[in-house]
Amino acid sequence: MMVSWFAGLFYLPRIYVNLAMESNEAAYRRLLFMAEKLYRFVTPIMWLTLASGIWLWVAYWRPTPVWLWIKVVLVAGLFGYHHACRELLKKFRSRTNRRDHVWFRWFNEIPVLVLVVVVILVVVRP
Repeated sequence: MMVSWFAGLFYLPRIYVNLAMESNEAAYRRLLFMAEKLYRFVTPIMWLTLASGIWLWVAYWRPTPVWLWIKVVLVAGLFGYHHACRELLKKFRSRTNRRDHVWFRWFNEIPVLVLVVVVILVVVRP
């Protein structure tokens, strides 16, 4: 589930890059349709990922090391990122987006950086 959620978080902002650059109406509508479908598909996966993570944490409860708390904060940040994607989608839908494709290219890198840090935390467990 986590891999599917991340795939959506990687691809959705990439669609936003293309939406921000698109001037052709038909292509814009097609990209918007793709973004909406992807968001609707990936949102339940996010909830399942969070639920299974909480379930594992509760089921195997023991004193929580610092690295796990850092991971929890990062995942909470991804939750916020996911919902920021929803707000951006609303702006594209209403044609009120004012950000350019360069901003979305940088925005697209946030989940990549978080994933790298989370994997390091889980493997190294500092």
